[in-house]
Amino acid sequence: MMKKSYNWILKQLPYSEPFLFVEELLNINDKGAEGKYTFSSDADFYKGHFKNDPVTPGVILTECCAQIGLVCLGIYLLGQKTELENVGIGMSSSQMEFLLPVFPGERVRVVSNLIYFRFQKLKCEVKMYNEDDKLVCKGVLAGMIGIANE
Repeated sequence: MMKKSYNWILKQLPYSEPFLFVEELLNINDKGAEGKYTFSSDADFYKGHFKNDPVTPGVILTECCAQIGLVCLGIYLLGQKTELENVGIGMSSSQMEFLLPVFPGERVRVVSNLIYFRFQKLKCEVKMYNEDDKLVCKGVLAGMIGIANE
């Protein structure tokens, strides 16, 4: 069976290195998204978080969950059939619980489940797992997504 390509979604993301936290989309449909990301061992934020024992900051874990679980899903829901231009995105709320650390070089998997998408507001439940399939963090994220005016 041929793997489905989600490159059209990745091309629409309004992020680039070093602030792109989506490496691969595994699955995406009307009910949620699933993707992976590997945290590079030489990312700048590890240099000061924490001295001699770096871990990925919670805000970066939240951003990874938002990019995969909220933004990629929103782009899919907005433009399943057409290529989008000027996607506008804004986070409106986040409630996250952190359970395990993510160390430099670790690969994570994010799974989101749609709570609702109406009036350009998207709300999802997100979960992040490490390579041992242990729950790293979970929460509820919401944001506004639509086609921005020029």
